[in-house]
Amino acid sequence: EVVLVESGGDLVQPGGSLTLACAASGFAISDSSMSWLRQAPGKGLDWISTITRLGKGVYSESVKGRFTISRDNAKNTLYLQLNSLKAEDTAMYYCAKSSVLDINGPRGQGTQVTVSS
Repeated sequence: EVVLVESGGDLVQPGGSLTLACAASGFAISDSSMSWLRQAPGKGLDWISTITRLGKGVYSESVKGRFTISRDNAKNTLYLQLNSLKAEDTAMYYCAKSSVLDINGPRGQGTQVTVSS
């Protein structure tokens, strides 16, 4: 059974940084593409980043240059480093077992990121 548990969300000021984590169980993240998705208040679910099986990070234009996806295979944990945060980054963030642009893979319960002064 695929289980994904996100953590690290918080209230942060514009320009600030956060690191989100996603602990996976039931499979090895090194054997799969893994993604981060987000859903802003009142909007649909958006794909923002994927790390491929080969370890390459792919990003949406909205976060490219500000966010960094990574993984620790020994801990079976996925990460998302969020820098230069903006108010429009406010959303529930989910990790998912999915490929580039795919929002339909199994995902966790999410962690809330709020960017506000």
